Amino acid sequence: MTASVAVDDTDKRVLPPRRAIEPGTRMWDETGLVTFSLTAGSAFLLQTMEPTISAVVDEYSTFRTDPMGRALRSVSSVMMWVYGGDEALAEADRLRALHASLNTTDASGRQHRALSSGPWAWVLHTGTYAFCANSKYFARTPLRDEDKEAYYQEALQLLRNFTVAPKEIPATFAEFEEFFAAAVENNLEATQTARDYLKTIRKVAPPKELPRPLHPLWHTLFAPIGKLQYFCTVGTTPEPARRKLGLTWTAADERKLKLIGWVISRGTPLLPERVRYFPIAYEARKLERDRQRLRKVIDLRPI
Repeated sequence: MTASVAVDDTDKRVLPPRRAIEPGTRMWDETGLVTFSLTAGSAFLLQTMEPTISAVVDEYSTFRTDPMGRALRSVSSVMMWVYGGDEALAEADRLRALHASLNTTDASGRQHRALSSGPWAWVLHTGTYAFCANSKYFARTPLRDEDKEAYYQEALQLLRNFTVAPKEIPATFAEFEEFFAAAVENNLEATQTARDYLKTIRKVAPPKELPRPLHPLWHTLFAPIGKLQYFCTVGTTPEPARRKLGLTWTAADERKLKLIGWVISRGTPLLPERVRYFPIAYEARKLERDRQRLRKVIDLRPI
């Protein structure tokens, strides 16, 4: 189970109320980009290395039998967290209600609850880590040191929206980095769930709805995507976690990842907005621009 943050005054801090992520924030501008998927893999891998999450995922998740469906559902849910407006809070509540009954016992007899405060927080913490890793490798303008604290306050808002226990929330980005590194080193394990997940992304299985005669075509078209996803997942996973899983990562691999990131970071802004953002994010951003235009017309009306 992930460690709680050792802060004496944790419960005395004034934390923000639950509210939707606002337009104009870094999270709003970047989470919806299709490049989000390149580091979402490392986030899920880190989650499946946490013992409680691993046990729950092992019993209840469909990532082995329906990897594409699970991935699409997960991405659309994350898009709701950021771009859903008032419905973002409803989505967070829906997920909490869904996970309330996801309890299990592992082979050693340990009982696990999906809503235990540490594992529940860890899911969101891996998202914060993945966002920073995405910025480092795949963003045209990476997060500078002075930007990281501002971004972390946005991440803290997301933690509040998911009713994460205050004791699990580091106060600053510097404390988050220290907490996260300690959790990866001391709390994560090389679970079979994590190993199975790596296998599923390396060779992307066709959707259940795809007729069997089209499976060879699917494998031909999507084999390069699976290789890229696997490579980016391994490359953006912290070294201590790679070491536990026995994954090798060389200096040449790192240079290759940076080159891929350079190409993606320069190419993505050239794509039409409808292509470079996931659908929910695109429509939310378009709606926000329409609202701003309406506000301007209202403000300039003759009275």
